[in-house]
Amino acid sequence: MTLATPRPDPAARTWHPLALDALLAAWLASAGNLPLWLAVSRVPETQGPGGWVAVAGLVLLLAGALLVSVGLLMWGPWRRALGLVLIAMAGVASYFMLAYGIVVDPGMLANVFHTDALEVHGLLGWPLFAALLAGVLLPGALWWRARARPVPWRRLLWQRGAFVLVSMALVAALLPLAFQDLASLMRNHKSLRYMVNPYNSVYALALQGANEGAHAAQPLQAVGLDAHAPAATDPAHAPLVVVVVGETVRAANFGLGGYARDTTPRLRALAARGELTYFDRVTACGTSTQVSVPCMFSRLGRAGLNGPREENLLDVLQHAGLAVYWLDNQAGCKGVCERVPHRFASEFALADACPAGECPDAALAPLLPEVLSSLDAQRRANGSVVVLHQMGNHGPDYHLRSLPARKAFLPECETNALSRCDRERIVNAYDNAVRETDHLLGELIAQLAATPRPVALLYVSDHGESLGENGLYLHGMPWSIAPDEQKQVPMLLWLSPAMRTRLQLRGDCLDTLAHRPWSHDNLFHTVAGLAQVSASAVEPGKDMLRECRAGG
Repeated sequence: MTLATPRPDPAARTWHPLALDALLAAWLASAGNLPLWLAVSRVPETQGPGGWVAVAGLVLLLAGALLVSVGLLMWGPWRRALGLVLIAMAGVASYFMLAYGIVVDPGMLANVFHTDALEVHGLLGWPLFAALLAGVLLPGALWWRARARPVPWRRLLWQRGAFVLVSMALVAALLPLAFQDLASLMRNHKSLRYMVNPYNSVYALALQGANEGAHAAQPLQAVGLDAHAPAATDPAHAPLVVVVVGETVRAANFGLGGYARDTTPRLRALAARGELTYFDRVTACGTSTQVSVPCMFSRLGRAGLNGPREENLLDVLQHAGLAVYWLDNQAGCKGVCERVPHRFASEFALADACPAGECPDAALAPLLPEVLSSLDAQRRANGSVVVLHQMGNHGPDYHLRSLPARKAFLPECETNALSRCDRERIVNAYDNAVRETDHLLGELIAQLAATPRPVALLYVSDHGESLGENGLYLHGMPWSIAPDEQKQVPMLLWLSPAMRTRLQLRGDCLDTLAHRPWSHDNLFHTVAGLAQVSASAVEPGKDMLRECRAGG
C-alpha cells in the first residue's frame, strides 16, 4: 500500500526576511504611491520619451530609498507591527490624496491632531471604507500572515548589511543620472514633494510633533497688561463689538465681491443702502482653521506663526476691563478662548435645533441675547466683545450646512466623496452654505440695529476652499503652493449710527478702504480700535479704520 505524500500547508510557507522586506518596499513604491504616480503622469515634463526617463528614474530612486529604509528598520519582533504601520500610513494618505487632491505636510497633520468627532464623521463613507479595505486591510493582513524563515542572527546581519549596501549603491548610481530632471520636476511642481508615501507622513508627524511639543513647553507670555478703555459714562450705552469668524468661505463665491450668483442677498441690500462695507482684497493667515484662527487673534500676525507662545486679542480686551465671550459652533477655538468665558452652541438648551450635537449657524443669532445677559455686569458697563465661531462652509458635507427651506441652487452634491460629483453640484451645495452665512449675518444685524448701544459687527472667514480646480478639493495646502481660492477670504463691517458717532468716523470715508489690500494681520488692531482699547500691543497703524477717524 502506497501512502500519499501530504501536500504542504500554504500557511506554513516561509520567506526569507529580506524577501519580505523587498516585497513590502515594492508594494509601497507601487500601489502605496498611486497618487504620486498619477500626479507625475499628468505634468507636462513627463510627456514623451524624455519624460518617461525621468519617471523611470523617480520610480527606481523611490524603490531604492524604500529598500534602504525597510532594510534598516525591519529588525526583531517589531518587524511585522512596523510594516503594518507603514502600510496603513500609505493607504490612508493615498485615499485622501486621491479623493480630495490634498497633500500630506505638517499643517495637514496639525488639522488631524486637532479635529473632533463631528469632523471625522463628515469624512466617513463607503468610499473610505472600500479604500481602507483594498489599501490597508488586505495588504496588511497578507503582511501580518507572512511567516519569516528563521535565519541565524550573524548570517542575517551580514545579509541585511549587504542588502542595504546594494540598495544604497542603486540610489547613489541613479541619483546623478536623474538629478537634473527630478530637481526640475520637484521645483516646478512643489506639491509632489508632499506626496511621497510614507516619507511624507513620517516627516509631517515628526516635525509637527516636535513643533507642538516645543510650543507647549514655552511659558505663556502676557500681552497688553497696560490695556485700558475709556471710562464708562452710561452703562446702558456701553459699546458692543460682535466678531463673526466664518469657516471655509472663499472670496470667489461671495456675492458682495462680484460673484455671478447672488449668494449674499441680505448683505447686498444693506450694502446698497450704504450700511456696511465689504473689503474685497483680504488675505488669510493660513489655509486651515488650526493656523488661521490663532493667527488672526495674535498681535504678531502671519509673521509670528512660529513665534513665542503669548496671549491674544481676547486677553488684551479682558485686561482692559471689557466683557469678552466666545460662542463656538465649530471644533473649538484652537486655544484662543482658553482664558475667557466660552461655550459651545450645542451646550445650550437647543435639543430640537441641534440634532446629533451639531447646530446650524442660524441658532447663533437667537443665542446672542442670552450670551449678552450672562456677561459680567461690571465689565459689560465698560463694553463687550463677543466672538461667534461658525460652522460655515465646513466640508466636504456642504449640503448639510444649509437648511432645506433656504436652498436656492439645486441639485446639490450630497456625498462627502466630492470627486464622485460633477462640479456644478458641488458648487450648488457650497453656494447654498454661503447663503446660510448671509442669512445669519442679516439676522444678527437686524437684531443689533434695534439696540441704542453703539454696535459693530465684523465678519471675516478663516480661510478659503478649493472646489475641484485642478483636481483639488477642501483646504489646508502648504502656503507656498496653495491656490488663491484657499487664501482669499471675504470680510465686511457693519456699524450702527451710534457706533459711527462714537468712533467719530468721517462721512463715507469707509468706502475708500473697501478695495485696499488687507489681511488677517489687521484684525487684532482693528477690533481693538472698534472697542477703543489702547495698549502697547496695539498698533494704530494696522487699524483699518484709523484714517477715517477725526484727527486720524
